Amino acid sequence: MSYKREFIQFMCEAGVLTFGDFVTKSGRNTPYFVNTGNYKTGAQIAKLGEFYAACMMENGIVPEVLFGPAYKGIPLCVAAAAALWNQHQINLDYCFNRKEAKDHGEGGVLVGHKLKDGDKVVIIEDVITAGTAVRETLPILKNAADIQLLGMIISVDRMEKGTGDKSAVQEVYEEFGLKVYPIVTIADIIDCLRDGSIPGKEYLEKMLEYRKTYGIQ
Repeated sequence: MSYKREFIQFMCEAGVLTFGDFVTKSGRNTPYFVNTGNYKTGAQIAKLGEFYAACMMENGIVPEVLFGPAYKGIPLCVAAAAALWNQHQINLDYCFNRKEAKDHGEGGVLVGHKLKDGDKVVIIEDVITAGTAVRETLPILKNAADIQLLGMIISVDRMEKGTGDKSAVQEVYEEFGLKVYPIVTIADIIDCLRDGSIPGKEYLEKMLEYRKTYGIQ
Protein backbone atom coordinates (compact mmCIF):
# COMPACT_ATOMS: atom_id res chain seq x y z
CA MET A 1 0.00 0.00 0.00
CA SER A 2 3.01 2.29 0.46
CA TYR A 3 3.19 3.85 -3.01
CA LYS A 4 -0.60 3.93 -3.20
CA ARG A 5 -0.86 5.89 0.06
CA GLU A 6 1.93 8.18 -1.13
CA PHE A 7 0.04 8.76 -4.38
CA ILE A 8 -3.17 9.69 -2.55
CA GLN A 9 -1.23 12.14 -0.38
CA PHE A 10 0.41 13.51 -3.52
CA MET A 11 -2.98 14.09 -5.17
CA CYS A 12 -4.22 15.96 -2.08
CA GLU A 13 -1.12 18.15 -1.92
CA ALA A 14 -1.44 18.98 -5.62
CA GLY A 15 -5.10 19.95 -5.23
CA VAL A 16 -6.10 17.12 -7.54
CA LEU A 17 -8.07 15.17 -4.91
CA THR A 18 -10.43 17.39 -2.91
CA PHE A 19 -13.34 16.79 -0.56
CA GLY A 20 -16.54 18.86 -0.30
CA ASP A 21 -19.84 19.04 -2.13
CA PHE A 22 -19.59 18.51 -5.87
CA VAL A 23 -21.85 17.43 -8.73
CA THR A 24 -20.60 14.94 -11.32
CA LYS A 25 -21.35 15.18 -15.05
CA SER A 26 -24.05 12.57 -14.54
CA GLY A 27 -25.71 14.78 -11.92
CA ARG A 28 -24.67 12.83 -8.84
CA ASN A 29 -23.88 14.72 -5.64
CA THR A 30 -20.42 13.51 -4.67
CA PRO A 31 -18.30 14.32 -1.58
CA TYR A 32 -15.02 14.11 -3.50
CA PHE A 33 -13.59 15.23 -6.80
CA VAL A 34 -10.51 14.24 -8.82
CA ASN A 35 -9.27 16.95 -11.22
CA THR A 36 -6.07 15.84 -12.92
CA GLY A 37 -5.98 19.19 -14.75
CA ASN A 38 -4.57 20.68 -11.55
CA TYR A 39 -1.13 19.16 -12.09
CA LYS A 40 0.95 22.07 -13.31
CA THR A 41 4.65 21.85 -12.34
CA GLY A 42 7.65 19.97 -13.60
CA ALA A 43 8.13 18.33 -10.20
CA GLN A 44 4.51 17.14 -10.16
CA ILE A 45 4.53 15.60 -13.63
CA ALA A 46 7.88 13.89 -12.95
CA LYS A 47 6.53 12.40 -9.72
CA LEU A 48 3.27 11.43 -11.40
CA GLY A 49 5.19 9.43 -13.99
CA GLU A 50 6.85 7.49 -11.17
CA PHE A 51 3.47 6.38 -9.82
CA TYR A 52 2.37 5.15 -13.24
CA ALA A 53 5.65 3.26 -13.55
CA ALA A 54 5.18 1.75 -10.07
CA CYS A 55 1.70 0.52 -11.00
CA MET A 56 3.06 -1.15 -14.14
CA MET A 57 5.87 -2.81 -12.21
CA GLU A 58 3.54 -4.03 -9.45
CA ASN A 59 1.21 -5.64 -11.99
CA GLY A 60 4.02 -7.13 -14.07
CA ILE A 61 3.05 -5.22 -17.20
CA VAL A 62 5.95 -5.06 -19.65
CA PRO A 63 4.88 -3.48 -22.96
CA GLU A 64 7.05 -2.30 -25.82
CA VAL A 65 5.11 0.93 -26.42
CA LEU A 66 3.21 3.42 -24.27
CA PHE A 67 0.35 5.30 -25.93
CA GLY A 68 -1.06 8.58 -24.61
CA PRO A 69 -4.46 9.66 -26.01
CA ALA A 70 -4.67 13.39 -26.76
CA TYR A 71 -4.71 15.57 -24.83
CA LYS A 72 -4.37 14.62 -21.16
CA GLY A 73 -2.76 11.29 -21.94
CA ILE A 74 0.18 12.89 -23.76
CA PRO A 75 2.15 14.28 -20.76
CA LEU A 76 1.21 11.21 -18.69
CA CYS A 77 2.60 8.88 -21.36
CA VAL A 78 5.86 10.84 -21.69
CA ALA A 79 6.27 11.11 -17.89
CA ALA A 80 5.68 7.36 -17.44
CA ALA A 81 8.19 6.50 -20.16
CA ALA A 82 10.81 8.76 -18.55
CA ALA A 83 10.16 7.28 -15.08
CA LEU A 84 10.47 3.71 -16.34
CA TRP A 85 13.88 4.56 -17.73
CA ASN A 86 15.14 6.69 -14.84
CA GLN A 87 13.97 4.37 -12.06
CA HIS A 88 13.89 0.91 -13.63
CA GLN A 89 16.19 1.15 -16.68
CA ILE A 90 13.32 0.04 -18.90
CA ASN A 91 13.50 1.84 -22.23
CA LEU A 92 10.14 1.86 -24.01
CA ASP A 93 8.94 3.56 -27.15
CA TYR A 94 6.01 5.95 -26.85
CA CYS A 95 3.55 7.65 -29.14
CA PHE A 96 0.41 9.76 -29.03
CA ASN A 97 -2.24 10.96 -31.43
CA ARG A 98 -3.12 14.30 -32.94
CA LYS A 99 -6.73 15.38 -32.68
CA GLU A 100 -6.61 16.19 -36.39
CA ALA A 101 -4.56 14.36 -39.01
CA LYS A 102 -1.56 16.26 -40.36
CA ASP A 103 -1.82 16.80 -44.12
CA HIS A 104 1.78 17.90 -44.74
CA GLY A 105 5.27 16.70 -43.88
CA GLU A 106 5.15 13.06 -42.77
CA GLY A 107 1.36 13.28 -42.31
CA GLY A 108 -0.72 10.93 -40.21
CA VAL A 109 -2.37 11.09 -36.80
CA LEU A 110 0.35 9.52 -34.64
CA VAL A 111 3.45 11.23 -33.25
CA GLY A 112 6.46 9.35 -31.94
CA HIS A 113 6.93 5.61 -32.40
CA LYS A 114 5.46 4.26 -35.62
CA LEU A 115 3.27 1.36 -34.54
CA LYS A 116 3.88 -1.95 -36.29
CA ASP A 117 2.18 -5.35 -36.28
CA GLY A 118 2.77 -7.26 -33.06
CA ASP A 119 3.73 -4.25 -30.91
CA LYS A 120 2.75 -4.77 -27.26
CA VAL A 121 1.00 -1.53 -26.24
CA VAL A 122 -0.26 -0.06 -22.96
CA ILE A 123 -2.55 2.99 -22.92
CA ILE A 124 -1.77 5.66 -20.30
CA GLU A 125 -4.81 7.72 -19.23
CA ASP A 126 -5.98 9.83 -16.28
CA VAL A 127 -9.44 8.49 -15.46
CA ILE A 128 -12.30 6.59 -17.08
CA THR A 129 -15.81 7.98 -16.76
CA ALA A 130 -18.08 6.63 -19.47
CA GLY A 131 -15.42 4.92 -21.59
CA THR A 132 -15.78 7.50 -24.37
CA ALA A 133 -12.02 8.03 -24.69
CA VAL A 134 -11.48 4.28 -25.02
CA ARG A 135 -13.98 4.08 -27.86
CA GLU A 136 -12.13 6.90 -29.64
CA THR A 137 -8.66 5.49 -28.95
CA LEU A 138 -9.01 1.84 -29.96
CA PRO A 139 -9.84 2.51 -33.65
CA ILE A 140 -6.80 4.81 -33.90
CA LEU A 141 -4.51 2.06 -32.62
CA LYS A 142 -6.11 -0.73 -34.63
CA ASN A 143 -5.99 1.34 -37.83
CA ALA A 144 -2.28 1.98 -37.32
CA ALA A 145 -1.21 -1.66 -36.99
CA ASP A 146 -2.24 -5.09 -35.74
CA ILE A 147 -1.01 -4.41 -32.22
CA GLN A 148 -1.32 -6.43 -29.02
CA LEU A 149 -3.06 -4.31 -26.36
CA LEU A 150 -1.88 -5.30 -22.87
CA GLY A 151 -4.08 -2.93 -20.87
CA MET A 152 -4.66 0.61 -19.69
CA ILE A 153 -3.23 2.40 -16.63
CA ILE A 154 -5.36 5.09 -14.95
CA SER A 155 -4.97 7.25 -11.85
CA VAL A 156 -8.15 6.47 -9.93
CA ASP A 157 -10.92 3.88 -10.23
CA ARG A 158 -14.05 5.48 -8.72
CA MET A 159 -15.57 1.96 -8.49
CA GLU A 160 -19.07 3.25 -9.10
CA LYS A 161 -21.94 2.22 -11.32
CA GLY A 162 -22.14 3.62 -14.81
CA THR A 163 -25.46 3.44 -16.63
CA GLY A 164 -26.11 -0.06 -15.31
CA ASP A 165 -24.82 -2.12 -12.41
CA LYS A 166 -21.21 -2.24 -13.61
CA SER A 167 -18.45 0.33 -13.26
CA ALA A 168 -16.86 2.07 -16.24
CA VAL A 169 -13.76 -0.10 -15.73
CA GLN A 170 -15.86 -3.28 -15.77
CA GLU A 171 -17.80 -2.10 -18.82
CA VAL A 172 -14.57 -1.42 -20.74
CA TYR A 173 -13.33 -4.93 -19.97
CA GLU A 174 -16.65 -6.51 -20.92
CA GLU A 175 -17.01 -4.56 -24.17
CA PHE A 176 -13.40 -4.51 -25.39
CA GLY A 177 -11.57 -7.15 -23.32
CA LEU A 178 -9.30 -4.32 -22.15
CA LYS A 179 -7.93 -4.76 -18.62
CA VAL A 180 -7.69 -1.48 -16.69
CA TYR A 181 -5.13 -1.09 -13.90
CA PRO A 182 -5.74 1.86 -11.53
CA ILE A 183 -2.93 3.27 -9.41
CA VAL A 184 -5.51 3.57 -6.61
CA THR A 185 -9.22 2.99 -6.08
CA ILE A 186 -11.82 4.88 -4.07
CA ALA A 187 -11.52 2.08 -1.48
CA ASP A 188 -7.83 3.01 -1.03
CA ILE A 189 -8.80 6.68 -0.59
CA ILE A 190 -11.39 5.76 2.05
CA ASP A 191 -8.76 3.73 3.92
CA CYS A 192 -6.50 6.80 3.99
CA LEU A 193 -9.33 8.94 5.36
CA ARG A 194 -9.96 6.34 8.05
CA ASP A 195 -6.35 6.19 9.25
CA GLY A 196 -5.78 9.95 8.99
CA SER A 197 -3.12 9.72 6.24
CA ILE A 198 -4.85 12.59 4.44
CA PRO A 199 -7.02 15.51 5.60
CA GLY A 200 -10.79 15.26 5.17
CA LYS A 201 -11.82 12.69 7.78
CA GLU A 202 -14.97 14.73 8.39
CA TYR A 203 -16.14 13.55 4.95
CA LEU A 204 -15.66 9.85 5.73
CA GLU A 205 -19.33 9.17 6.48
CA LYS A 206 -20.43 10.95 3.29
CA MET A 207 -17.87 8.90 1.33
CA LEU A 208 -19.24 5.68 2.80
CA GLU A 209 -22.83 6.72 2.04
CA TYR A 210 -21.88 7.59 -1.53
CA ARG A 211 -20.23 4.18 -1.93
CA LYS A 212 -23.32 2.48 -0.51
CA THR A 213 -25.53 4.25 -3.06
CA TYR A 214 -23.38 4.17 -6.20
CA GLY A 215 -20.48 1.84 -5.49
CA ILE A 216 -19.59 -1.57 -6.87
CA GLN A 217 -17.21 -4.12 -5.40
